[in-house]
Amino acid sequence: MTTSAAVGATPVMDRLISRTVRKHQPLSVHFDLTYRCNERCVHCYLDHDDHGELSTAECLAVINELAQAGTLFLTFSGGEIFLRPDLYEILAEARRLHFDISLKTNALLVTPERAERLREFGVRRVQISVYSDIPEVHDAITKVPGSLQRTLAAIPLLLEQGLQVKLACPLMRENLLAYRGVMDLAEKIGVPYVLDLTITPMMDGNEGPLAHRIPVSSLLPVMQDPKLHACMPQPTAEAALAMQEYPAAIGSAVSSGIDSEAYEDLPCSAGHNSCYISPYGDVYPCVQLPQAAGNLRRKRFNDIWYHAPQLERLRGVRESQLPVCSRCEIRSYCERCPGLALMEGGDLLGAYERACELAEQKARLAGVTEPISALHKEQVAKLMQATIENDSASVIANSGSH
Repeated sequence: MTTSAAVGATPVMDRLISRTVRKHQPLSVHFDLTYRCNERCVHCYLDHDDHGELSTAECLAVINELAQAGTLFLTFSGGEIFLRPDLYEILAEARRLHFDISLKTNALLVTPERAERLREFGVRRVQISVYSDIPEVHDAITKVPGSLQRTLAAIPLLLEQGLQVKLACPLMRENLLAYRGVMDLAEKIGVPYVLDLTITPMMDGNEGPLAHRIPVSSLLPVMQDPKLHACMPQPTAEAALAMQEYPAAIGSAVSSGIDSEAYEDLPCSAGHNSCYISPYGDVYPCVQLPQAAGNLRRKRFNDIWYHAPQLERLRGVRESQLPVCSRCEIRSYCERCPGLALMEGGDLLGAYERACELAEQKARLAGVTEPISALHKEQVAKLMQATIENDSASVIANSGSH
């Protein structure tokens, strides 16, 4: 996945990224431990029923295989990770194996004792979902009364333990006007934030969540906001450090947001040096590219990562070879995601409407006169050709009637 505003990698990180892309090593892995959740967010793309989660022993075996494969960055997420009673056992093993550990949570279940244990088990970063600084708006999205108050109460508990905290705010119809409040809240607390414009279909292809997606024309206030394109305030030394390590304010709450020349001509990092593992052991290139390459209950991680046909095909894709997008004059303004191209357009290599609309809007805001994507040019050309053919057929039919 791409982000609209990514941070550049440090020289050391850039070398690491370059090496892992070149050798196809899984530098970064996102591991969902459960899809069960204590919230019922209206836009969520997950099925919250438990269809047979990996056991504790299986989770420990997976992270040992990841360590052997060379993974460094490991993100545990869900669902809600604190619903796993074995979470600390899993974190203890991850610490023993020296992963750089991040968590994603709604923080409803964070207590002083749990925050302290996270520090003890070597967790470095915690990303927390906050949809608004207004309780009525946030709670209407999560469908849990009092959830904003409980989430916000957890943040100082984590900060007191020296953990890096980041707020993630997916923008949808229900909270568009509240995005400024989330920014102000994050800056008041002294933590970084990301506003995510991505609302996706469910992993099974159900398009229900798209009803909450904001039309591109309604995103203008966000896209024009100068505050999102300037350096964010850094009220404390800790916040300054955290902000250096996190992507800029507009982007994806899922992706790393780290930019590197190593990704040049690649659609994204998925399948090259990053992947996603479901609670059931399925290995995907990315959570937004739901084509399973294999299952860890049947094969070892290395066998899937290095030999699965799905991943081998993905690694062969280059931006310059995309049949439509490679010809697009406004490609530099686009945030095309291969997974969304597949889910929304039906073609991993194709263009899709949402990305093209956003690219045109961004190009227009940047001063490009009458920007039009290659997809829309193609559609216009086909419509004109069809009109000409219909007109010709009509003329021939009329001439034959005399």
